[in-house]
Formats: sequence, structure tokens, C-alpha cells
Amino acid sequence: MEKSNKGFTAEKSRLESFYRETVRPAIKESLQIPNIMQVVRIEKIVLNIGVKEAVADARVLNGVIQTFDNIAGQKSVKTLAKKSIAGFKIREGMPIGVRVTLRKKRMYDFLDKLINLALPKVRDFQGVPTKLDGRGNYNLGIKDWTIFPEADSTQEKVFGLNVTIHTSAGDDAQAFELLKNFGMPFRKK
Repeated sequence: MEKSNKGFTAEKSRLESFYRETVRPAIKESLQIPNIMQVVRIEKIVLNIGVKEAVADARVLNGVIQTFDNIAGQKSVKTLAKKSIAGFKIREGMPIGVRVTLRKKRMYDFLDKLINLALPKVRDFQGVPTKLDGRGNYNLGIKDWTIFPEADSTQEKVFGLNVTIHTSAGDDAQAFELLKNFGMPFRKK
């Protein structure tokens, strides 16, 4: 338990403790970083779902939001169309998706759930791609949200989601080392 400045105690997640006690010293030693505060860390995780069915029926988005909130562990925000596209029957300001940004404890809890519960449930799983975006961030597309234990498998429509892991790394090598030490199941080369 850690005392916060608001007067209540906040528990650290299992993965956050693992990062502080095991991952951070290992990365500091392997990359020969002089100061422990310079070691790469995860800053936030952004989850995003695009719901094209919401164009025809706005009620579809409500069911998606409810399941998405259960998966993320916090309230999500509707994303609105930035401009009208006549070919897709989209008008500016129309809700077309859902997103949420996770930080601190919820971020570590979600990453723990992703690595240890959700990804092993993927059928014929060979590992996740090793490609990062060049700035130390990792994007992962999940085709089926039913791999998460909170997702309602009785829904008739299954959605995919995008997971973006933002790190403090300036390059891909440090971010890859961080995710590998967390136990991210990367594909074998």
C-alpha cells in the first residue's frame, strides 16, 4: 500500500510492482543507462474501436460502449466524425467509434490482462508482430474482442479493437526491450 497525497491508500498493480522491482533494473543494466530515471517506461495505453454499424443504427454504439467500458475498466468517450463523407453516409459530428486512455494502475492492470489472459486465448496464436512505429510506440490490432473475459459473448456482432502502447522511449530498441521484459509474446524471427 502506498500513501497518496489525497489521504487514502492506493494499491499498486501486480505488473507495476514487477516493473519497479525486476524490469527497470534489468533494462538499466542491459542498456547501460546511468540513471534509473532515464529507463524507458509505459506512459499510457489508448484503446480504440471504430463502429461502422453506428452510421445506420445509433443504438449499436450503446452496446459497444457498455462492453468496451467493462474491458477497459473505465468510462470511454465517443469519437465523432471530423468531416462529412457522402459515400459512407457520414455527417460531421456523428458518433462513429469509442476510445479510452488508460494511465497508472488501470494501464498496468489492462496490460497484465492483455498479456496473461487475452492473448493466450487467441486461436492458433503465433505471437504478436514485432514492428514498432519508429518512435517507441507499439500498435496492436485485435480482431475479436471476445478474447477478453469481460466481453459479452452472447452479442450477435463481434468487434475488433486497436491497442496503442505509448512509451517514453525515443527509439524502437528500448521500447522493444521494455515490452519483451514485460512478457509480451512477440513472434519468433
